[in-house]
Parts: sequence; structure tokens; C-alpha cells
Amino acid sequence: MDVSEIIIPGDTPGTEWRLPVLRFKGRDPKAPKIYIQAALHAGEVPGTALLHFLCERLRRAEDQDRILGGITLVPQANPIGAAQSHFGDLQGRFDLGSRTNFNRDFPLISIADRATLIEELDDYPATDRLKRQLLHMALGADLVLDLHCDDESLQYAYIDEAFWPEASDLAAALDMEAVLLSDGESSAFEEAVGFAWKYEIPGERRSMLPGKLSVTVELRGKRDVDPALAKRDADGLWRFLTARGIVSDEPVAPAAFAGPAAPLDNVEIIRAPEGGAVLFHRTIGDRVVEGQCLATIITRPGQVDGSIDLQAPQDGLILTRTSDRLVRRRGDLMKIVCAGPSKTSREAGTLES
Repeated sequence: MDVSEIIIPGDTPGTEWRLPVLRFKGRDPKAPKIYIQAALHAGEVPGTALLHFLCERLRRAEDQDRILGGITLVPQANPIGAAQSHFGDLQGRFDLGSRTNFNRDFPLISIADRATLIEELDDYPATDRLKRQLLHMALGADLVLDLHCDDESLQYAYIDEAFWPEASDLAAALDMEAVLLSDGESSAFEEAVGFAWKYEIPGERRSMLPGKLSVTVELRGKRDVDPALAKRDADGLWRFLTARGIVSDEPVAPAAFAGPAAPLDNVEIIRAPEGGAVLFHRTIGDRVVEGQCLATIITRPGQVDGSIDLQAPQDGLILTRTSDRLVRRRGDLMKIVCAGPSKTSREAGTLES
């Protein structure tokens, strides 16, 4: 295993950030190359734990000459966000300087222009340098996994329709309970990777990308970080690497992916109409029917008509839930995956900011 560091100068004198990169060299030039990063949102660390245990298996495989395809791992992809705290709370999702989500505003370029990402880096602030170098590394691979997690959540993934259903093997290997089929219309990391491949010939868009994969994996919730889960997820990812011919091992065929694969338009986001204390009647993994009570918000405690009940707009599977119990007006409470489209209009791109 080769360990190196990318040094990112800070935007003020005397500061810099160090980005460790772990690489395993493949012995078969025809085997796929894979890039995996975790904790781009710095407080989301289930993927960091997964990669820690996966590396144990990869080192053993390396000693036995069983690494076929090149593997690049970035277990802590955002040292800038990891250093941001506000009154003791980690602020790893948004850059405090620019107020930009660390998983937005990645450059949308053609793969033909990959080299330009790391040219004249001194012209860019630290957060942009970080994003450009992460994207540059990812575009050197065939398969790209960006490991995140939600708040309280089942295991699921955002997968561009250009990679589906080929990517169902990943969904099965990681025991995902749902897949959200994205439209590739945002500047998030995994969609910037897909954009570069789709526009390999500038101005000409490819709708299918066989042999390629760029996915955001949501590894349950923020608190789902323990050795048993991390080892189980590492085993699942190992099965995927074996099936795709990146490592050599006895193949174990995972069960077929059985969860829903729904477009983003079929996701109902339940929001708080007013602020208050939220009392949930249903939790993640529950299947609900239209009209079923999901939550009560106590808006004016002790007063007549001091609470609001929220009902399911249609049948579906509760995929995520907020861990907050004091919520703001229009705050997101739940995501429900449904068979039909939501009546709430949605702009192209991601579900949330």
C-alpha cells in the first residue's frame, strides 16, 4: 500500500491542510480501476470506518498478489471541514467561509479536460483546490464511490440513471434498501464525475456509460458507526470488488437487489409547516399508507389547537428521518420513497441543499 499526502495551502498565512491518499497498484492493466472517498461531508464517518477495515483485507490481498485493478482510497476527504467547529459543534457540511456545501460546485468539465483541474491551483481558494484535486483523482478511475450517510436512515444510494441497472450489483453487495435514480443535473461530486464521462466529446451527451460507475452511497445514519456495521459494509464492498474483477477471490454471488429503485420525483419530502417539538409516530423502514399519521408538531404547548398532525401524502417506504426534535418552519423531517411521483414540484438536481 502506497501512502501519500496532498498538501493544500490555507487561505491565511501559516495554515495548510493534509489529505492522505492510499493506493494499491493493480497487476492487470485490463482490470477496472476504482476510486473511493469518504467523509466529504466531514461529520459523516461511517465510510471512514468502512475503509479502515477494507484496507486490512486489501493489504492481505496485496501480500498475496491478488490486487488486479488499481485502487485509490481517500478515507477522510475533507480536512478543511473536519477542522470547522461552531460553539463546539462540527460544521462539516458547509464551508463556513463561502457558505457552500462541500458536495456542490464541483467543476463540470469533459474528461478530455481533466488535466486542467490541477493547473494553476494557486489561483483558487483552499476549498476549490480540494474539490479540483478530488475530482482529478476520481477521473483517473472507471468506478467511483463517494461514501456519505444521512441523519437517521436506511442504507441507500443516489445513482444516475446512466449507470442503472448495471449498478444493481453494488446495491445488492451493500444490502441497500433503496436506490434513488438521479438525473445527473447537479454539481455534486458523483454527478460531476458522470458529467465528465457523458461529455467525453464536448457538446455530445452520452445517455449510457457501460463499464463506468459514479455513485453516492448513504451508509445509514450519522450515529451508525460501530465495528460490526463497518466490517459488514467492508465485506459487502469486498464482494463488489471481487465481482467487478478488481481483486481476486472466490466470487460470492450476492442476492439480487430487491429494494425500490425510484426516480427523485417519487420521493416525498415531509417538511414542518411550523416550528416546534416534533413527535414521530413512524420511523425509518416503516411502510406507510396514504393518510397515515407520521408526526405531530407541538407548536404552542398547552394551548387549544397547539399541535399539528402530518399525514403521509401517498403509500411508501420511510427512507430517512431527522434526528432533531425541535424543528424549524419548513425543516425537512422525512424522505419517503413512493411508487408514484410527488405532487410537490422539484427542480432538476439534488433533493437538498
